[in-house]
Parts: sequence; structure tokens; C-alpha cells
Amino acid sequence: MNKINIQLTLTYWFFNSSRRKPVTAAAESVSHGFYVRAATSADLTGISQIIAESFHSQNGFWGWAFPLLRLGIYEDFRHRLLSPAPHHLCLVAVEITDKGTENLLGTVEIGVRFNDYWTQSGKSFPYLSNLAVHAKYRRHGVASQLLLKCEQVSQEWGFQDLYLHVLENNYQARQLYFKLGYRVYEVDSHWNSFFFRRSQQILLHKHINPNLAS
Repeated sequence: MNKINIQLTLTYWFFNSSRRKPVTAAAESVSHGFYVRAATSADLTGISQIIAESFHSQNGFWGWAFPLLRLGIYEDFRHRLLSPAPHHLCLVAVEITDKGTENLLGTVEIGVRFNDYWTQSGKSFPYLSNLAVHAKYRRHGVASQLLLKCEQVSQEWGFQDLYLHVLENNYQARQLYFKLGYRVYEVDSHWNSFFFRRSQQILLHKHINPNLAS
């Protein structure tokens, strides 16, 4: 595979439109008391809350902006769920409560991107983004099951590779990805880290072995 455009690092937390594939019943799986399925419009409020809490602080100077950030995430997801683009899917992990209602535990997006992100040209590849789990349900296997479901979706789309970004200082996430077989593909340039004054991003890659996939 050719070198993936480093400009992807500038869009990791933003919710750029991708080409979407129609959702089918095959996008559902059950594990450990919860199940993973394709997101619907009814999940938008829960998705936006979990992602906002995972990536943005509600404390300090920027706490006042939290509702606006959450609203922006909601509208972005609503737009993409209504868009008929192929090869893009938002997954959610949910559990059924004692009252028979669904409780949203976590979410992740998978979409097909290109070597040249801005022109949508070059070799295509599946890219994961916005993996987030409610704080109460972390370390319960939710993130792992979402990632494993993405592997299944990727293979259904005809791919054997997955890519994602992780912050260098996000040790817990890095540990999870390495445990699931992801390896370092590329490290963000120091100039980006210096300019944006944040931790470096690492592009991870996993080659999916269909003989080992569940």
C-alpha cells in the first residue's frame, strides 16, 4: 500500500463525510451481555453524548462550550445517517435493561478513505474513527467488540486491512490496539505536534487474517 496522506492526522476528531454502504442485518452481533449493531437516528443523542464526553472536557474554561460541541456532533452524525453514501457505517454497542429498553455503551465509525484524502483519489482503505465508550462501561470489552465487528465489516466490503489513529499519550488505547493486533504504520510529524501543541498521533494498521477472524 502506498503511503497514506499525513493530512488524515488533521481530521481525526472531525466527522468528515465518507462513502456509505447500506446497513443490513449482518451488522449485528451479540457478546458479553451486550450486542453490536448499526446505528439509527434514535441513537443520535446517546452517540453525541458519549463522543463529546470522551473527547472534550466539561470542566474549566472550555466547559461552557460543551453543549455546543455536543450539538455539532449530533448534527454531523444526523447528516451522515441520512446520506446515501456507500462504505460508511456507524456501529453502536447496546445492552437491554431490565425494563426492556436499550442502553448505549459505546460507538465507532468505519469508512473507506483514500491515499489523497482531499481529492478522494488513489488506493482506498478502511479507516476507523470516533471509537468511544461510556466511562461507566470501560474495561468491560465494549471497545474490543466494536473493533472486532469493524474487522468483519471490512472483510464484507472486500478489504483485509484496517487503519486508525491514536494519540501517543493515550496509553490505554494503544495497549488495547496492540493487544488486538494493530501495529505502528506511521508516526505524525513533529511539526504538527508543535504547531497544534498536542501529543503526536500514530497511524496504526492491522492486516486481517480471515482464518483467525471470528
